[in-house]
Amino acid sequence: MPDEPNEQHENVPSRQRRRFPGISSRAYEHPADRSALVALRKLSGFDTVFKALSGLLPERSLRLLFLSDSVRVSDEQFAHLNTMLRDACYILDLEKVPPMYVNQDPQPNAMCIGLDEPIIVVTTGLVELLDEEEMRAVVGHEVGHALSGHSVYRTILLFLTSLALRVAWIPLGNLAIMAIVTALREWFRKSELSADRAGLLVGQDLQASMRGLMKIAGGNHLHQMNVDAFLKQAEEYEAGGDLRDSVLKILNVLPRSHPFTTVRAAELKKWAASRDYQRLMDGHYPRRSEDKDTSVTDSWRESASHYTETVKTSKDPLMKLVSDIAGGAGDLGGRVRRGFGNFGGGSGGGTGTGGNGGGNNGNHGTDDDSDGDSDQR
Repeated sequence: MPDEPNEQHENVPSRQRRRFPGISSRAYEHPADRSALVALRKLSGFDTVFKALSGLLPERSLRLLFLSDSVRVSDEQFAHLNTMLRDACYILDLEKVPPMYVNQDPQPNAMCIGLDEPIIVVTTGLVELLDEEEMRAVVGHEVGHALSGHSVYRTILLFLTSLALRVAWIPLGNLAIMAIVTALREWFRKSELSADRAGLLVGQDLQASMRGLMKIAGGNHLHQMNVDAFLKQAEEYEAGGDLRDSVLKILNVLPRSHPFTTVRAAELKKWAASRDYQRLMDGHYPRRSEDKDTSVTDSWRESASHYTETVKTSKDPLMKLVSDIAGGAGDLGGRVRRGFGNFGGGSGGGTGTGGNGGGNNGNHGTDDDSDGDSDQR
């Protein structure tokens, strides 16, 4: 049976949910999240930039900005969101409830930022798009970011992205900043998979999580959409095409701060069906009190094992090729040629047109999110 709410949380959920006392973020962190963060910290110059920005970022100004130009969630304002927030913190055992603001913006969006203390911001577009159970998963997603300490790196990513635009006229300065921004984006895309899992732990309704992701992709038209068909898109995205498509996938995702929505849905459903999730729901999970004894080497080894298994089981043409190379498969040159198909029309001299076509497709695929600032959950 789920634990009963304590006296500090007067606002209880509309149905009983299991809570996780003392849960460590390690319980729901995606292995790729941990490994990407380790790689980020190893990036040359990152520690220096991180320490410098930690002291320079105008966090007090940021808090005053939201306080003055957004609506703070409380028992008097957006009370239903306040109930969800308190409930999410209760379930994940986050002692201090972070302040939450609603910002006027038609773009469905949410974020958790802040260096000293996390701040959660949701847009009116998101609040109006999602129903109660879908929104509960989103709030849990952001509380998961707070519990994992993601808000610090997210704040630096936002600042550096803005700074890169301002110093774009300085070639070397811009290149140095963009190297760190690219690494931060790679980590943040992986951290979103962790936060999606936290959202499921809070909402404890997989269908609501799926619906929320589907609405972010296609709007408030549930009668026109189907979860199973939506998940099939993820399968088609992963397995479809040839090596050219694999390269375009990489180019399309690089400017983004979030993974593609169908991919997130498929990853979350896979985790919900796993033994790890079931054990967690049964009360078997790592505690925060044990975090200090956690081996970094073991975490890295687990992440490496995850990537190895991902490459082996992936249906993506490029990942299949990587797996074959690792396995010592013969005739790799022939496999590469077949993977790229009749690039440029199939006959030897026509590669120019085909090459340009591929390049145009790659550019077109990134236009919608070229600034990398779309924070869809």
